[in-house]
Amino acid sequence: MAVVTVSPKFQVVIPREIRGALRLEPGQKVQVLQYQNRVEFIPVQSRRKMRGFLQGIDTTISRDEDRV
Repeated sequence: MAVVTVSPKFQVVIPREIRGALRLEPGQKVQVLQYQNRVEFIPVQSRRKMRGFLQGIDTTISRDEDRV
């Protein structure tokens, strides 16, 4: 687990291993979420890059009779 320091301007540096694993590029946008007592960064993907990422997902689910 990597530990980073928050600068006086509230900036952090994402460690090299994490940048490499997530293939982050300089200038790339990330979403920032607060979840309970932590901060999460989620890389924003272009629509073109996201196309087809759900291909093959199982969409058969049981539904209540009033939800058909």
